[in-house]
Amino acid sequence: MYGETEQVTRRPGRPGAGAPAIPCTEEILRRGLDAFAELGYEGASVRELARRLGVSHNFINDRYGSKATFWRAVVDFALTEMTEQLEPALEGHHDDIERLGAIITRFYRVAARSPQVNRLIADESVRDSDRLDYLYERYMGPSMTAFTPIVRRLMEAGRIPPAPMRLIYFAITGPVVALTQHPLGHRLGGPEQESPEEVTAAAEALAAFVLHGLLRPPPQPADG
Repeated sequence: MYGETEQVTRRPGRPGAGAPAIPCTEEILRRGLDAFAELGYEGASVRELARRLGVSHNFINDRYGSKATFWRAVVDFALTEMTEQLEPALEGHHDDIERLGAIITRFYRVAARSPQVNRLIADESVRDSDRLDYLYERYMGPSMTAFTPIVRRLMEAGRIPPAPMRLIYFAITGPVVALTQHPLGHRLGGPEQESPEEVTAAAEALAAFVLHGLLRPPPQPADG
């Protein structure tokens, strides 16, 4: 169909004649997320990424320009989807207690279905890098900006003990490892494989446990 002209006009990133078809963009990004979550940024060489993506060794540079740009594309693919799933909880409910509960529950549900994202963020969070700046400025920071007023109001109302926001952040996000570190969880007595219903139930149970520890009882009115 294409004849010899295809050898000359083939665009960067396209397979050679007779090569297997390149996976669709969504599949490329999902495989990239799996690779970065397992290997870390430094451990994921361009050659190893290409092998896992099922593409030629020059695909990433031809299609994305560099490994760093590909990493950002993977992050945008994964975290944009997660952020969109969290938005209804951030915007819903007029009562701050209900809103806090909805945010934590939704966060755990989403995180439990995307353990690779948690692993990627945990790995990048221990390194001072441009990649951490990217994660914070585009995703973590805006989420904290939306979340902080809720927590501040609950502190002022005496429902949450006064604490720096960074500690509140870690108090809420830290327990998500219970939903994402499956090999350790299995050794601690958890199932080897969980159904979607079991994943949701575990996320909701963890949210209830964290909320119980975070919230104080309502202040009692003074006598007289």
